[in-house]
Amino acid sequence: MLSAVVNIFKVPDLRNKILFTLALLCIYRIGFHIPNPCFDPTRIQDAAQRSDDSPLGKAAAMMEMFAGGNLSKSSLFGLGIMPYITASIILMLLGEVLPALRKLRQEGQSGHKKIQEYTRYLTVLICVLQSIMFMKMFSSSELVYTGMRTRALVFGTIGMTAGTVFLMWLGEQIDEYGIGNGISLIIMAGILSRMPITIYRLIKNVDLKVGAASGKIGLDTIFFLILAFVSVIAGAILITQGQRRIPIQQAKITRGRRVYGGQRHYLPLRVNHGGVMPIIFASSFMIFPPILLQTLQRIPALKESSVLDQMIKSVSTNKAFTYNFMFMTLIFLFAYFWTTVQFQPKEMAKNLRDSGSFIPGLRPGRRTADYLETVMSRITYFGAAFLAIIATVPTLVIVLLDIDPMTASFLGGTGLLIVVSVSLDLVQKIEANLLMRSYEGFSSTGKIKGAYR
Repeated sequence: MLSAVVNIFKVPDLRNKILFTLALLCIYRIGFHIPNPCFDPTRIQDAAQRSDDSPLGKAAAMMEMFAGGNLSKSSLFGLGIMPYITASIILMLLGEVLPALRKLRQEGQSGHKKIQEYTRYLTVLICVLQSIMFMKMFSSSELVYTGMRTRALVFGTIGMTAGTVFLMWLGEQIDEYGIGNGISLIIMAGILSRMPITIYRLIKNVDLKVGAASGKIGLDTIFFLILAFVSVIAGAILITQGQRRIPIQQAKITRGRRVYGGQRHYLPLRVNHGGVMPIIFASSFMIFPPILLQTLQRIPALKESSVLDQMIKSVSTNKAFTYNFMFMTLIFLFAYFWTTVQFQPKEMAKNLRDSGSFIPGLRPGRRTADYLETVMSRITYFGAAFLAIIATVPTLVIVLLDIDPMTASFLGGTGLLIVVSVSLDLVQKIEANLLMRSYEGFSSTGKIKGAYR
């Protein structure tokens, strides 16, 4: 492992790519601390801490986690890269409905560039709408300096939109001249930036005495947290790399006296085909029930309803059984939904037939498509079950051990899955560059299991 790290800096091209990527990530972290004009950063941070338990506070926290931004600082990069991700998801889903977009996706590199252009335009539009919404929310209180509300709305909208567009450009530069996926690395950098303050809070509350005081973390809890952290990461790596390999046989072709083809290979189907998207969708939908119920509670006839009050409590906190049950159910539903959108068994069966390949024991065409769909639906169940478990691990740690929510968030949930998947992708790309230049990879076998699908 150490020799592989040394070999990375022996290759000039790979070394320059890594240093370039690190430099752009440092620029992102510097811009992260540049505040919007006309706002008082201290008041904004205090207001964000007070509204953590509200539905809007949960929405802001979720956006910060996924986007790598921080609305509590009202910085130029406050929206992060979330508008770009939203635009990409919208166009991806529209590609299944609109024939024009579907045709563009099938045109190869030229169609991909056109879709990227549409994504940028849609990103700017989403940035403007989201920044106006947040600027109005901030400027309606005492967070703005006196007499500067109009300027704050205008400058804040322009600044946050420009910040997200700049982050989008940074991600594209990393894709072209650096190493790894630029957008994913920006998100991972935003998540890992929380780790130092989390470790500091954890160490501050540690009490190594035999009988730890109330509110302190004892030695047994520290041991459990370390064991849980290692186990969850190992499970995340296992499920991220997990595949169901379908045997594929290539038909033999005789030309003259030579026989071509006949090779046997595999079609890898990922166990966790949806990645973190089911958790993202489920978290987004769980924001709406408390907002709708609180709106109903404002009706005079329902204002004193104890049943409605109990329903609000059961869906407003992640410590309630009802909340976690609904959350896990939505994860299962969106896991199958995302797999249905992304995985096309009919098109895959058609490509196998056109290339002269087939699954042994199955006729090409409809039989093959039905088989692939059945296998994918079965392994998606296990992938969704894993996502549901890992998404609720932080809640269990908070309830059972009375741990700080920020510390518990590193033991599961979306943030951990993003860090694990992005780290694996980065390591695989670095290893591919090393093996291409005849250097030893990170593992003794010469390649990471699952790196090449």
